[in-house]
Amino acid sequence: MKNYLLSGLILALPLGAFASNTVPEKQQEARQLAKEFLGQLKPELGKAMKSSGPVHAIDVCHEKAPAIAKNLSEKSGWDINRVSLKPRAENAKADAWETATMKEFDQLLADGKDPKTLEKFEIVKVNGQDTYRYMKAIPTGKVCLTCHGESVPAVLEDKIKGFYPHDTATGYKLGQLRGAFSFQQSITK
Repeated sequence: MKNYLLSGLILALPLGAFASNTVPEKQQEARQLAKEFLGQLKPELGKAMKSSGPVHAIDVCHEKAPAIAKNLSEKSGWDINRVSLKPRAENAKADAWETATMKEFDQLLADGKDPKTLEKFEIVKVNGQDTYRYMKAIPTGKVCLTCHGESVPAVLEDKIKGFYPHDTATGYKLGQLRGAFSFQQSITK
């Protein structure tokens, strides 16, 4: 397996394993899904923050983000999730491939790469099945720091703990990687 790094993009593929046009199509499909996910979630969070403040925005993250992921998964056939090395939700715990990828992203960020460009597409075996895997980094923005920063107000912390009793997704600084979109889809031959 060879890894290719192109301006912050990590691409690892077995040479000659798949039709040359399938991989770019699947990679573009995954990119579009990440864009759709963020494009649906970000306005919902912004609206909640403006209308009712950050306590209400936690409800949006808790309810809307999983619903968006489920809807996009059903529509596309991809398994869609957000993961982190410091997860908030139980289903946000990174598996071995995701952990290695996020560590690669952290190193690229430390090397000066723009966090918005960090993504990885790879074909790997999952339970013996060839599977497309895609990850796109989620950098910590100013709004994210409200609930994921170094000092989260007690009222927010209480609300977060109510939904996520084992939360570890705090202590972030602006620009750090809070996590990543993580998608996978089995390859049918």
